[in-house]
Amino acid sequence: MRDMRLLHTSDWHIGRSLHGTDLLAEQETVLGGLADVVAAEGVDVVLVAGDVYDRAVPSADATAVLDRVLTRLRSAGAAVVLTPGNHDSARRLGFAAGLLAVSGVHVRAATGLLDEPVLLSDEHGDVAIYGLPYLEPEVARHELGLSEARSHEAVLTAAMDRVRADLFLRPGTRSVVLAHAFVGGGVPSESERDICVGGVDLVPAPVFDGVDYVALGHLHRPQSLSDRVRYSGSPLAYSFGEAGQQKQAWLVDLDADGLAGVCAVPLPTPRRLTVLRGELAELLADPELAAVEDHFVSAQLTDPVRPVDPMRQLQARFPHCVHLEWAGSAQGGDTRSYQERLSGRSDLEVAGEFVSHVRGVPATPGELALLGRALAAAAHQETLA
Repeated sequence: MRDMRLLHTSDWHIGRSLHGTDLLAEQETVLGGLADVVAAEGVDVVLVAGDVYDRAVPSADATAVLDRVLTRLRSAGAAVVLTPGNHDSARRLGFAAGLLAVSGVHVRAATGLLDEPVLLSDEHGDVAIYGLPYLEPEVARHELGLSEARSHEAVLTAAMDRVRADLFLRPGTRSVVLAHAFVGGGVPSESERDICVGGVDLVPAPVFDGVDYVALGHLHRPQSLSDRVRYSGSPLAYSFGEAGQQKQAWLVDLDADGLAGVCAVPLPTPRRLTVLRGELAELLADPELAAVEDHFVSAQLTDPVRPVDPMRQLQARFPHCVHLEWAGSAQGGDTRSYQERLSGRSDLEVAGEFVSHVRGVPATPGELALLGRALAAAAHQETLA
């Protein structure tokens, strides 16, 4: 008998940019490619555990990408269950959820309905898929009837109590939960938005006891907290701190007894991320860097003097250089407070030090003379006023 097969994904963040560079083309390439996984692996259900969009009010282009991706997934033969994350607007994402469900796309965005599962069947019987929308504690505690508790742990515990109560009425039913949260044991990346509320964002993994598989979203690094509690991670790298990560989804099999197995499915990388460090001339001339010329590049320049127009020069060789940081020797370590650095200094000395800080070399005598005249003129205008 054939097991039910699910593809666990999350954190699509459609519409996100990388240091101002649009990623919609790369996102559609990877997300649309999930349809190829569905067809090749016989996937029955695609799970999206929150942060479908990158913002509460997505652009028209972002919604068009989601439309095309969902159409491809359905055409490949998989149902889709998705929930909003902390980046999404649950009400906007949940628009027309009833109509979409008829087509096989199930949007679970209402807190009050979180214990009403999407019921799917295979030869072994029913599988109940519960979609928990992102639960902002201060809002969700009222919807869940909690008077005092204001933590993520409290609202997710209440939500899971409702899920377990519903499962109790469905003996023999296998179960899956989608949730968007920071669960204990998870390792964050640079690109997640903080969901901490007064330091009480962390949710212990045992909160999710009692179900066969927990498909988590929020953390962008794929990781396993246990065999049945996992983060899929984001399908693309959204910060240079994720450079070199192999992005993936989880392929989850449910047999007659519950969780039968989980394996990773590597996802393609349309454009890799690379961090380069060195002096500008070295980066522009090094023949070994030819292999990364088409990557998204973050450059850390170590020139002792800040180069002139470095981004233009870098982009001549690395067209997708999107981030530049000067880490030259003049950036070094004066640990004195601002007040201590100004103490006993004239306006001209302060202005001259600013020039040295920005450029890495002291102002010339001519520049200091020009600064002196400008400061004198400003003082004169202040006296007249």
